[in-house]
Amino acid sequence: MNENEALARRWFQEVWNDRIDATVYELLPPHSVGHLEGGLDVRGAGEFMPVRASLFEAFPDLHVTVEETVAQADNVVVRWSAAGTHRGDSLGVPATGRAVSFRGLTWLRFEDGKLAEGWDAWNQGSLLQKLQAE
Repeated sequence: MNENEALARRWFQEVWNDRIDATVYELLPPHSVGHLEGGLDVRGAGEFMPVRASLFEAFPDLHVTVEETVAQADNVVVRWSAAGTHRGDSLGVPATGRAVSFRGLTWLRFEDGKLAEGWDAWNQGSLLQKLQAE
């Protein structure tokens, strides 16, 4: 496993599962850019933290599993799955109490041991449809 692959795995474990805020600030410099599902771009930790908080509000028990990584030079692609119980209204959908799971891919580009840019691809629209279904 190369250094960037280890950093990618650390990102998912510490930022998403262990909920360590300090890791976000350590690995996301102000010039970093995250290209999120739905066309939203966030820059640096300051813009990323509210997005992360809204997911944790919607799914307080959210857990992400890294299923596989592929690394080449400064790039790491992570195939992941996530599961949680919808207990908050922050996604614009009233809490349903439903357990859901979803999968995605994240492509990360590192510079000097920090995240410079990332692209998320997952079916957020399908998740919202599941939550809104009667």
